[in-house]
Amino acid sequence: MTRTTTRAWRNGKADWKMHLLSIFSLAVAFVCLASALLVVSNLDRVRQRWSRVGRTTVYLREGADAAQVQQLRDAINRTSGVRTVRYVSPDDARRELVSESSDGALAALPAQAFSASLEVDFRDDLPDAEVGAIAGKLKGIPVVDGVETYARWSERLGRLLDGGMAASLLLSLVVSGAVVSVVASTMRMALERRRVEVEVLRLVGATNHYVRAPFLVEGAAQGGLGATAAVALLAVLYGIVRGRFDGELAALLGVELAFLPWHLILSMILGGALLGALSSAFSLRRLSVA
Repeated sequence: MTRTTTRAWRNGKADWKMHLLSIFSLAVAFVCLASALLVVSNLDRVRQRWSRVGRTTVYLREGADAAQVQQLRDAINRTSGVRTVRYVSPDDARRELVSESSDGALAALPAQAFSASLEVDFRDDLPDAEVGAIAGKLKGIPVVDGVETYARWSERLGRLLDGGMAASLLLSLVVSGAVVSVVASTMRMALERRRVEVEVLRLVGATNHYVRAPFLVEGAAQGGLGATAAVALLAVLYGIVRGRFDGELAALLGVELAFLPWHLILSMILGGALLGALSSAFSLRRLSVA
């Protein structure tokens, strides 16, 4: 294995410009896939965060008196699975919204434009079905004007995530085709440049495996280095974007931007190396080097 790697390294240095161009082409393809995976992974984090919010807003009808509100609040507090219930007055609702937004039109609205509400927090282990059942019962109470469980936002994010996964899968097929094309073409050119060396090795009795091994190592190196360069480039772009990411938006979403998980990075690098080796083997087989 060491001798094979040494031969591949020697041959790679001789054709370094060609290999460098190949790695650059692969990096461009892999960075597109890595970017899609980065978006999908952050969307999944947002979806998981929102699915665990466990909060329901109960909007109260205008004119509800304090006794009715307190009675409803006590009843919700006694409900199994409820952790806390917080009353939000119209003034509180206006203050919170204005503090989270720089929109002058919102700041100009009077407190009467906002509804009083009860913010209900549930235990994290409470199933979504039970939260929905409690919300359904609350909607039937006369003093309640409406109930928002935020489940629809989680569902929308789920659909968006499914679309992102489908797009990533399609993009991975395109990237795979690009890797096969680039590596196979590079190996064909490398073989033509070393045609004399290959013929001499055959004449002295070298086995097919001995002849092919350095090409396979070079193909794997191209795929792995292309994926690694893509991850490094994406990390730089990620650092720039995250530095400009609005902290208020992160607070609203409930999550901070995160880079690709290590298992995705490792899978992409190993997958690139494997695909590069297979592409090289395919190219050599077609040229009757097997």
